Amino acid sequence: MLRAAGARGELPWPGLGGGRAAAGWSRPSPGGEVQYCAELVRKRDYEGFLCSLLLPVESRTSAFALRAFNVELAQIKDSITQKTTGLMRMQFWREAVEDIYCDNPPHQPVAAELWRAVKRHNLTKMWFMKIIDEREKNLDDRAYRNIQELETYAENTQSALLYLTLEMLGVRDIHADHAASHIGKAQGIVTCLRATPYHSTRQKVFLPMDICMLHGVSQEDFIRGKQEKNVRDVIYDIASQAHIHLEHARSFSKKVPVKAYPAFFCTVALDDYLCNMRKVDFNIFHPSLQKKSSGYTLFFYQGLLSPSAS
Repeated sequence: MLRAAGARGELPWPGLGGGRAAAGWSRPSPGGEVQYCAELVRKRDYEGFLCSLLLPVESRTSAFALRAFNVELAQIKDSITQKTTGLMRMQFWREAVEDIYCDNPPHQPVAAELWRAVKRHNLTKMWFMKIIDEREKNLDDRAYRNIQELETYAENTQSALLYLTLEMLGVRDIHADHAASHIGKAQGIVTCLRATPYHSTRQKVFLPMDICMLHGVSQEDFIRGKQEKNVRDVIYDIASQAHIHLEHARSFSKKVPVKAYPAFFCTVALDDYLCNMRKVDFNIFHPSLQKKSSGYTLFFYQGLLSPSAS
């Protein structure tokens, strides 16, 4: 699903543990919240951190807030032992967003900086809610039934982040939205692939079941780290879908405003991972796939020296 072209955000804040800001409470200076968000993203979403640094200066702090919000939600699933706890934390963020748009933020650094981002760029509330709702549904520890279910999750999380990033850049364009939709889906698929070795060590597999069944591969095969051809065929099929989405996104390149390009720097890391995957013949457990990309870091430093990043 694509956002409506020209959609506008509404108004803007909530509180840790459900408490709200008291009347007359003065909002803290933004410096501490910005640093908190940037450090959280640097530690938990390093590629996102680099991409945020490459954004125009007027959008950079807002991007850190957005990605810190995403990190906060993403960490919930891995940090809980009971789903009820996860639901409570998701509800906190749902209420936080509601209050952000009522100009009544909570005493929480990510929410505080997110409020400033919403005020600064008139961000659309719907995309924040979609991210929360989709991540809440994903609290269940089960594999995706098919590739379409994985793509829906990616659209409502990764693509939604890109729609908001475009708004931060002042871009509201249907072609940019189409590109963002495909790039977000590719990002979600690649994220699922990259996390497979980690999840396997925890006796969990989230890869689409329909593709696994097509090649006669069980979840146990991934948990045991098998590298037979049929296991690699599963990875090939899933990775190919990510590649297709990136190609679709590129088909809009001549129609997308130049101002939108910084939102799509993440494609460099996606291309790099898929290229490295081909080099190891789609062996998802190959150690080289777990390393940070030197090519991506080089691109970052080149971008940092460009005028758009200054």
